[in-house]
Amino acid sequence: MATEWEGKSRGTLLGYQIYIFFLRNFGISTAYFLLRIVIVYYTLFSPKSNRDTYTYFRKRHGFSRGKSMLSIYKSYYTFGQTITDKVAIATGLRDKFTYTHNGIEHIDDLLQKNRGGILISGHVGNFEISHYFLEDRYHIANISMVTTHAEHQDIKEYMERISAKSHLKFIVVKDDLSHIFEIHKAIDDGGLVVFTGDRYMPGSKTLTEDFLGKKAHFPMGPYLLAARLNLPVLFVYFMKGLNRHYDLYAQTAEFKARDAQGLLKEYTESMERILKKYPLQWFNYFDFWGDREGES
Repeated sequence: MATEWEGKSRGTLLGYQIYIFFLRNFGISTAYFLLRIVIVYYTLFSPKSNRDTYTYFRKRHGFSRGKSMLSIYKSYYTFGQTITDKVAIATGLRDKFTYTHNGIEHIDDLLQKNRGGILISGHVGNFEISHYFLEDRYHIANISMVTTHAEHQDIKEYMERISAKSHLKFIVVKDDLSHIFEIHKAIDDGGLVVFTGDRYMPGSKTLTEDFLGKKAHFPMGPYLLAARLNLPVLFVYFMKGLNRHYDLYAQTAEFKARDAQGLLKEYTESMERILKKYPLQWFNYFDFWGDREGES
């Protein structure tokens, strides 16, 4: 990728504390209002992100120039709302939100079979907060999420202190590759492991596939693991709807054993369908398709 995602939140611990103060004391609507002001700042002072996001809307979706420009702000604002919602839900305001599900029976089926499986999501919507809703339905300890946890350490520690405890397991990617053993153990124990299938760490192996009209790179790991072990795979998304509502989608992948490329193709087609319905919720704010490669 010509420009890679840094993987860390922008802002300071003090900024988080002030924002959460307003969220807790004045409500979600006030936090959304303040968010509009913050997003104006990021829109004015994020030229590279603006350029790549404009290209996404203009070239990948065929929006007009004016609509593409307006969609930059709308996308940042929607992303900010999902972060606000994550904080609100994690700090005790879960009852302020609703959700519906489409295909949740596929998750039910995998957990009942107790043979292990892989869920592949992406940086669209906010699947990371889905466990606060799924805990009403499942023993969530049977689901593990693979993450880099590339958050600023002081912000991460602060959020851990104020957030409601969850039984969801996190498998953190480590340089010593010990996370691979954790992934295999979770699967061997009959659990489900969640990967994000659209980003990879610098230097890692990738697969290439057509996505929204142009070739793009994707991490090889989740697709190769599922294909080699012949594991059942679901594509899962947790998308923000109107106001304080979310929609869960779960779709079964149909691919041949040991066909990692075929699984990736199914994933990109699945993501395309989601993004046609929720174009503003593509949250990879960097040069994902390499449109700027070769530029000085």
